[in-house]
Amino acid sequence: MADEQQMNVAVLGGGSFGTALASIAADNGAKVRQWMRDEALVTQINQEHRNGRYLPHYVINSAVSASTDLQVVLEGAELVLIAIPSKAFRSVVQAAKPWLTAEQILVSTTKGIEQDGFLLMSQVLEQETGFPHVGVIAGPNLASEIADKQLTATVIASADALTRTRVQQALGCRYFRVYASNDRHGVELGGALKNIYAIAAGMAAALGMGENTRSMLMTRALAEMSRFAVAQGANPMTFLGLAGVGDLIVTCSSNLSRNYRVGYAMGEGRGLDEAVSALGQVAEGVNTVKLVCAKAREMGVYMPLAEGLNRVLFEGVPAQEMARTLMMGEQSSDVEFILPREAVQQAHRDQAHFDSGGEHG
Repeated sequence: MADEQQMNVAVLGGGSFGTALASIAADNGAKVRQWMRDEALVTQINQEHRNGRYLPHYVINSAVSASTDLQVVLEGAELVLIAIPSKAFRSVVQAAKPWLTAEQILVSTTKGIEQDGFLLMSQVLEQETGFPHVGVIAGPNLASEIADKQLTATVIASADALTRTRVQQALGCRYFRVYASNDRHGVELGGALKNIYAIAAGMAAALGMGENTRSMLMTRALAEMSRFAVAQGANPMTFLGLAGVGDLIVTCSSNLSRNYRVGYAMGEGRGLDEAVSALGQVAEGVNTVKLVCAKAREMGVYMPLAEGLNRVLFEGVPAQEMARTLMMGEQSSDVEFILPREAVQQAHRDQAHFDSGGEHG
């Protein structure tokens, strides 16, 4: 990028992932400005090049400048990365609107769902701005590992080729690879849905379940995620990629995952509120469980794991019951896009009919 014109990048959000992406873009030669509400954090980033709250040991590229002023951060930005928790996402976009333009590339990095209308963050962006260059970043991206410059890959998903290319140019480097997808809805749903199963995996680990169990949990989770997403119009093949199985593996296997840690604490016997407050950060999966279960019931999508977890989180059912749900779901099709669940159910019905009448009649 040295020969090209320097890219101007704005990052909205002062959390761990937003901070890591800001520093990567600056490492790649971009001029980066980062917005956050916390004045003390702004001062710390500008003076010490450190985010003491979220990534205390990470040295941020000194070319990143932070500000609490949206206008200062957004004016002249070619690429805007929005790393704001889902509950505050819309309000920040609304506050930013006076300085957003149709030429800018707007990319959400938030893996959550807005309660009203079951909207993903890129849909909120489209609704609020009506601008054409909208994308989403998702994948197995634990911010602390990115900060340590460990090899990591992510997906930029957009129907817009310019958005995909620009994000690959801005963020792709020797330790952070950016792959492209045109299934924005599938990639974004993958990022949001896997948080549910990370909570379940944390619970299973705390309850002392083994590797076979975790493997089964992740695989059945993948079946549930893709079943739900396809009902929403996504491509099932997306779930073979980084934003599907890739993100699911890391969040179900790592105690660096916030959602996994919440599940682990509950598996140890703590209540939901206690588990979340001990974390000290947003675990998007807690809100996502409730929203997805309600939507699945409305659409008639079979999601026994999510339903079991919903009961543990919000109805006071003990965590051991969630594990039982895993074993009590119907023995149906393994990969539904090869052998439909309905075909397996019909075969069971046919056999039952045969056993009760045909064979003994």
